[in-house]
Amino acid sequence: MSFIIAAPASGSGKTTITLGLLRALKQNGRTIRGAKSGPDYIDPRFHAAACGKPCLNLDAWAMSPDRIKDLASGSPLIIEGAMGLFDGAPPHGKGATADLACILNLPVVLVIDASRMAQSVAPLVRGFASHDPAIKIAGLVLNKVGSPRHAKMLQDALAPLDIPVIGAIPRSATITHPSRHLGLVQASERNNLDAFLDDAARLMQDHLDLNALPNLSAITAKQHSRRIAPPAQRIAIAQDTAFAFAYPHQLADWQNAGATVLPFSPLANDPVPEADFVFLPGGYPELYAGQLASNDTFLSTLRKAADDTPVYGECGGYMTLGQTLTDAEGATHQMAGLLALETSFAHRKLHLGYRSLTAAAGPLQGTWSAHEFHYATTLRAEGTPLFQAADATGAKLPDMGLINGQVSGSFAHIIDAA
Repeated sequence: MSFIIAAPASGSGKTTITLGLLRALKQNGRTIRGAKSGPDYIDPRFHAAACGKPCLNLDAWAMSPDRIKDLASGSPLIIEGAMGLFDGAPPHGKGATADLACILNLPVVLVIDASRMAQSVAPLVRGFASHDPAIKIAGLVLNKVGSPRHAKMLQDALAPLDIPVIGAIPRSATITHPSRHLGLVQASERNNLDAFLDDAARLMQDHLDLNALPNLSAITAKQHSRRIAPPAQRIAIAQDTAFAFAYPHQLADWQNAGATVLPFSPLANDPVPEADFVFLPGGYPELYAGQLASNDTFLSTLRKAADDTPVYGECGGYMTLGQTLTDAEGATHQMAGLLALETSFAHRKLHLGYRSLTAAAGPLQGTWSAHEFHYATTLRAEGTPLFQAADATGAKLPDMGLINGQVSGSFAHIIDAA
């Protein structure tokens, strides 16, 4: 069966272990896919690079169990968890990696950051193994181990628990991820990506017993769940390092329903293709604000398209549709000017959490499960809001986004139909 890689907490090394396993199994001739628990745009691109197959997002807060089973069906999956195994949205942890394990009936390989412990590893693992009887811890990976002596101390302490120790990974200064304010640097921005993935695979080959992993087989139960209907027949979508945050399942839903996706690059100053709908996903436009502001072909064709075509932006795309964007150094850049919106990174403030959204107008009418994660500050936002909003607990939030004629957007990333 497929399996999940989880940990007691963030920073334990789940991503490195997952990427190394995906690349190592691919090198060994196995057909394998990666998946990521929860709302994440960056890790999935690394998964895809590691194994050569598109990576899924599986979100137990935002998606129905049938939707998750539908997306997960097919060739074997290694699913990378998010945060700690039982960490989810308030108030009761819904959407945790453990929820995915229950929905898909998958075993968990638990990654332990052992760098600052010895015998204490045993009560930690015992607690995770017994916390929920529905969750099966099928194996352990001891990460950041200091020496063979340290590894033996850990393994001796764990022996009475009768949970297989699949391997012990030594500390490695060469296997690191550069990061920025939203997470890791994107896969497309690493010029040494293949070397990094090969190094991670070599680490797994040398220090893990790959034969002791849970048996890899396909998830076959297909539920034919509700999918996201395309907003139009021809959809122009911005795709480059500034606008990379579009969920693969959303684009696949549109294409499977017969829509044509027309990618273009604002950073390359591409003209917006003729289409029935224009989508600017999130990403890092603040890092390229000066370049975007000077790309006249992109901006002029975007403004022209907005005369008679729906244009929608999420997060970074939303900011690009505004009047100005101020970068982290305090320089203010003119954007498309299609919404009465001014945003800034000069004074950062974290906005984070799941959102339930309802739109009565615009191209995305209905109720949606979404996520918000950004550091931008809104200096000015004038006009008609796009969404009514609530947080993960159901508490009402201020209305989100703006709609102005054919143009609309918000800071939220839509994950699935509610």
